[in-house]
Amino acid sequence: MKSRVAKLFFLFAMILVLSACGAESKEDVLKKLSNKWVDTKGYELTAQMSILTGQEPRVYDVEVWHTKPDFYRVKVSDANAENTQMIVRNTEGVFVVTPALNKTYKFQSKWPTENSQAYLIGSLAQDIKKDKNSTFKEEGNQYIFETKTTNNHKNMLPSQKIYIDKKTLLPTDVSILNENKEEQIHIKFNQVSLGKTRAAGEYKIETPAAKAEGNTVEASAELENPVFETHYPVIKWDNVHLIDEKVLKVEDDKRVILTFSGDKDFTIVQQLSNPTLSSTIPVFAPGDPVDLGVAIGAVTDQSLTWEQDGMSFFIASSTLSKEEMIEVASSMTVTGLK
Repeated sequence: MKSRVAKLFFLFAMILVLSACGAESKEDVLKKLSNKWVDTKGYELTAQMSILTGQEPRVYDVEVWHTKPDFYRVKVSDANAENTQMIVRNTEGVFVVTPALNKTYKFQSKWPTENSQAYLIGSLAQDIKKDKNSTFKEEGNQYIFETKTTNNHKNMLPSQKIYIDKKTLLPTDVSILNENKEEQIHIKFNQVSLGKTRAAGEYKIETPAAKAEGNTVEASAELENPVFETHYPVIKWDNVHLIDEKVLKVEDDKRVILTFSGDKDFTIVQQLSNPTLSSTIPVFAPGDPVDLGVAIGAVTDQSLTWEQDGMSFFIASSTLSKEEMIEVASSMTVTGLK
């Protein structure tokens, strides 16, 4: 009898040991990811990004090229591919390109090393590695990390869940959460190809002068009859109110100036964007490029500019932080706070 009990106890102990051996630790998985994601010479991916902060989700297609060490090309377009922006890093600097307006802005910036982006897999790996308090679990055929975000939205979107396929060790989804753990941005990776590289020349910026004449006409036609709709921010700040709204006549167009005051003071200027058909060189932009979700803008300590839906926007403030200006910009809609 004692012999049978001893055998059963030994068998039970072996099952526990084998079960423990089968479970991978957070450190084991992170090491595998670092070897696979960070050490690759380059990659290309396509993804779908959904912004869930408005009444209806706004969906964008994302295409990324990366070649080590510092070549990046990110193309973001809406579902109809009518509104497209690109952010490119090459040997000459960092550029934001808006093809429909034939506008190119150049930055002296270290993007994306200081501004993590959830659609850049190297950034995701760094976010996991930096956060010593990140959580890890296995669920079905996926590993799930929950980490702090390190991008310009980190105050209003402080955490993210990163879903990784166990078999391929490639990301499948990223869910970016607000302080209440509510999903605000979802990124679905459609295809990730590691080890793909491109020549430096493929990251070169094509200026409007280098385009075919037919393409230039087509680009200008997209905004032939734009509609001016005044946008307002949707922000949940106590004691912040719209105290003035001015409409100014500017040649054949108008400019709207919104002034907010209270615990936070800032001004928003908006008008229709003007396509530039004759520019042959990029325009220098102060500050750093910032991904607003709906557009790519330029942020400094006291201002933020961007173009969205055929409109140009400018925020100026001596009291808002960069993160607060980004929060205002990301919330702009035609039915916002009035």
